[in-house]
Amino acid sequence: MKKLLSMFIFVIAFTVLVAGCSRAGSNESASNESDSNEASENGQVTLSFFSSMSNEGEKKAMESVVAKFEEENPNIKIDLNLPGGGYEDMLRVKMAANDMPDLFDTHGWSQLRYGEYVADQKDMDWVKNLDPALDQILKDETGKVYAFPINQAKDGISYNVNVLEEYGIKPPTTLDEFVAALETVKEKSNGEVTPLWIPGGDNWTIAQIFDELATPLVITDAENSHGDQLVDGSFDWTLYTPLAEKMKEIQDKGLINEDVLTAKLQQATELIAQDKIAFTFVAGSLGPDATELNPDAKIGTMPVPAIHEGDKQSWIGGERHTIALWKDTKHPEEAKRFIDFMAQPENIKIMAEGTSAPDALTNVEAENYFSEYYKEYEDIKVQPYFDRVYLPSGMWDVMATTGQELLAGSLTPEQLSKKMEEEYNRLRSQ
Repeated sequence: MKKLLSMFIFVIAFTVLVAGCSRAGSNESASNESDSNEASENGQVTLSFFSSMSNEGEKKAMESVVAKFEEENPNIKIDLNLPGGGYEDMLRVKMAANDMPDLFDTHGWSQLRYGEYVADQKDMDWVKNLDPALDQILKDETGKVYAFPINQAKDGISYNVNVLEEYGIKPPTTLDEFVAALETVKEKSNGEVTPLWIPGGDNWTIAQIFDELATPLVITDAENSHGDQLVDGSFDWTLYTPLAEKMKEIQDKGLINEDVLTAKLQQATELIAQDKIAFTFVAGSLGPDATELNPDAKIGTMPVPAIHEGDKQSWIGGERHTIALWKDTKHPEEAKRFIDFMAQPENIKIMAEGTSAPDALTNVEAENYFSEYYKEYEDIKVQPYFDRVYLPSGMWDVMATTGQELLAGSLTPEQLSKKMEEEYNRLRSQ
């Protein structure tokens, strides 16, 4: 009997103890939640921000503006992530998990890839100053505004002004002139200067070349324009083969760097500052970064050369770096405050100078390293990125890998086009 009574008392005591601990844990949890809510209400928040900026000058510019914002807004911290070439893979994982950063860069895919994840910014003050050239890229037919543009893209070919002047070369306007210029550099430099330098160790840079040159090959020339066929799926992919043939010809003539498959993007600045590169498709802050290393260096930029006789050159572009607002962010007001801060003219100027790209707002007159060249070619039309208009999502990676395999000798130009066709049809069907 005593044993039974002792056990009964023990059970009651244990139950009270557990209940007490449970209530204590519940109170602690409630207390933490209260503290968190209070912190949020007081603006003590951290915003995650992912950007695709990869060049050192771009990174420094963004980091400086973020630091400036945090100084003026001490209750908001920006967790800035700049993963470089790994950006797209990281964002794909986050999209699949529906766990996006509070703020992120749509890098040319504001509607087609990221549209369902972004909040509408049409009611924000900066929208009234958006460059009309970006309307069709950043707005849809309902008026939704998908992202704030930090700058806009005018991609072409970067070139070493000193090298071209030394060898009497004028910036080429056609692809044939471009190849002739590469041959002149090889001959007159006795192989000391790489005519066309490609950092193929980062294979997306190979895709960049194919993407830019595809536009004059099959879009801009009236007699060789196949945009409708690319959109409806009836495109004849043998028409793409001449581009692969030209790239292979350039390689076979020894006009590109021998380490094309291993060279890395970060090498570009030092090499061009030392006058070891004549032409490259690397853009961004290449110019100011090189001049910082060597004050005598001068880097120019030019539109993509025409391919067909009678056609004109083209800039390739649209949105460059942007800030989209995740529709499910827990801190929309703080995120909008950061975007408003980025849209201030003095900060737009910092980013234009740091990225060497034109600003995207009409209330800003921002000069950057390449401004004189943008003015020189101001009559050249800007064409949208080829893959973003004419190819299904996922083809950028295909362009990168097939181009890499072509330069490695494991694909012929004809096989490259066939593989592009197969992947194009597969991705269209998904």
